Amino acid sequence: MIQVLIVDDDVRVAQINAAYVAKVPGFRVTAQAHSAAEALAKVEEVPVGLILLDHYLPDRNGLAVVRELRRLGRQVDVIMVTAARDVATVRDAMRHGALQCLVKPFTYAGLRSKLEAYAALRHALDGGGEAEQAEVDRLFGALWAARRPRSPPRRLRTARE
Repeated sequence: MIQVLIVDDDVRVAQINAAYVAKVPGFRVTAQAHSAAEALAKVEEVPVGLILLDHYLPDRNGLAVVRELRRLGRQVDVIMVTAARDVATVRDAMRHGALQCLVKPFTYAGLRSKLEAYAALRHALDGGGEAEQAEVDRLFGALWAARRPRSPPRRLRTARE
């Protein structure tokens, strides 16, 4: 069972996210937090394997939480669940170790597909052993397996456009 911490400053949104997570087999919400400080405390208090982490929190942003977790040596996995849409935030989330970003608003199906891909990745990694290049490539692409067939990436709009 994957233990999940839901972090969102909006109590109602956190409850909705928790209800969504509870519907996905193999996942259990162990706690909710509504600030960065509360999130960091919960990680110390309850078992957590995955954090669904909002970026906009009242005391610090989600990226600061991820940086602090890493500074403390906590290797808990993070999926950013946020209204932040700017590419700089997405880039920073990736650089600090967030496995995915799910942009609000999203559907249950959208969250479920991210969680299922995450569970498959965890299962593959928990097996241990060694991997050839093809297996490493598959593992790195596992979280994007639910994507549509490959097409050329869209060009991002610049601030001047």
